[in-house]
Amino acid sequence: MTASAETAVRPLRAGTVADSASPRRGQGFQHGGWFVAPFLVLFVLFVVWPLLRGLYLSFTDANISGDDAHFVGLDNYREALGDPLMWDAFGHSAYFTLLVVPCITVLALLLALLAHHIERGTWLWRLCFFLPFLLPSTVAGNLWQWLYNPGTGMVNHVFGLDTPWLTDKSYAMLAVVITTLWWTVGFSFLLYLAALQGIPAHLYEAARLDGANAWHRTVHITLPMLRNITGLVVALQILASLQVFDQAVVMQDFGPGPEDSTRTFVQYTLEQGFTSYRVGYASAISIVFFVLIAAVALARMWLLRNREESGR
Repeated sequence: MTASAETAVRPLRAGTVADSASPRRGQGFQHGGWFVAPFLVLFVLFVVWPLLRGLYLSFTDANISGDDAHFVGLDNYREALGDPLMWDAFGHSAYFTLLVVPCITVLALLLALLAHHIERGTWLWRLCFFLPFLLPSTVAGNLWQWLYNPGTGMVNHVFGLDTPWLTDKSYAMLAVVITTLWWTVGFSFLLYLAALQGIPAHLYEAARLDGANAWHRTVHITLPMLRNITGLVVALQILASLQVFDQAVVMQDFGPGPEDSTRTFVQYTLEQGFTSYRVGYASAISIVFFVLIAAVALARMWLLRNREESGR
């Protein structure tokens, strides 16, 4: 064997490939960093910096007038934890979440199943289900405010009711829930529809050959295959519902609703910051709300991980 052949087949020494690839890897990281940099800059400016600024203000008596803020320690947090109005507002947000999340999950799944199996006019059904989600919150809120009008609204007229939807505390939050279902179900519907299209067709064919009817195929194939997307939908809806603000405020003409029944946590925070001019206290409330939402998200992750480990 010639020297050139020996050189060609000689095994590479340890580290040769790594040493030759490391400069390229470093160059790739350097070039990739330029693509990530705009996002990092925006993330720091609009997420990290406001969070740190709010955390600082929560320990002061800052107000919206711009006067010098004084350090007050944990006084804002003590007041927040003992504020009954704040906990009432959080209770309204939690009640709204408990109503919206299961309803919107089930409704989105049913609509996705319907749109997935319809053979004629499929694009029209999908457009109708998703179109309300494209409307701004102010448009959706004003539209349903008119529909709920006791004198001229279509809801009472069509169903033969005489319900004061927006002026009675027994119905005010329910009216916001119905509006939210109509307005936001399109997003979850789209997620479910995409997941349905990703289920292999041969699974249904095999089940059909084994004699499984439509119900059995749905229960034993469709629903288990949609387990992960259902977890995603539930998580996103919980986080979004706890932060409900736009539609509730617009439907109540920027008020807290009858007997403050639709005042949510976000609305109460804004009232403290921009109506009572207590920026420091509003920042403390925001931090408390952030901790509560983070606790909910972590609890869901822990439950999901335990379920996955128990299913192995």
